[in-house]
Amino acid sequence: MRSGGRREVSRLDQPRELRRQFLPNVPISNERFGILSEKFARFMGTATFLIWMTIFVAAWLIWNTFAPQSAQFDPRSLNYTLLTLILSLQASYAAPLILLAQNRQDDRDKVGLEQDRARDERNLADTEFLTREVASLRLAMRDTATRDFVRSELRSLLEEMEERGYLRTEPEASEEPDRPTA
Repeated sequence: MRSGGRREVSRLDQPRELRRQFLPNVPISNERFGILSEKFARFMGTATFLIWMTIFVAAWLIWNTFAPQSAQFDPRSLNYTLLTLILSLQASYAAPLILLAQNRQDDRDKVGLEQDRARDERNLADTEFLTREVASLRLAMRDTATRDFVRSELRSLLEEMEERGYLRTEPEASEEPDRPTA
């Protein structure tokens, strides 16, 4: 076979590519299909779906049980074969779609957990940094004189100066002589 001047060589150690010409090549977006399967799975888990499914099955059974024999399309005598087939088909499609939706949710949960872990690590680093800063401030505060310490030192210096006579103490208001007022 020649195609574009080249001859295609059939090798025995490689599998042949099967070209499916009878199926059209339909581009399917995995993301879009995943979103649709999640919507379907969510809908199947609602009370609305269960109510409508119950109504559908009940109507099917009532019609094929009590309708005239000529109007029945899935007679009771055949054990409702068509209904069983439809429900089996629905279950065979629902199970993989639900699994697909669960896998997508698991992937989202993993991403969320990784983001939470990264945020927790940042918070831990920030907390450790703040702890070191508070510890260094405490150490620095030990060397800093507090107001009470300065007051007590000034009082002791005043007392010492008074004892040595460097300071003259002024009489208190109660010790002053009375002055006549004019």
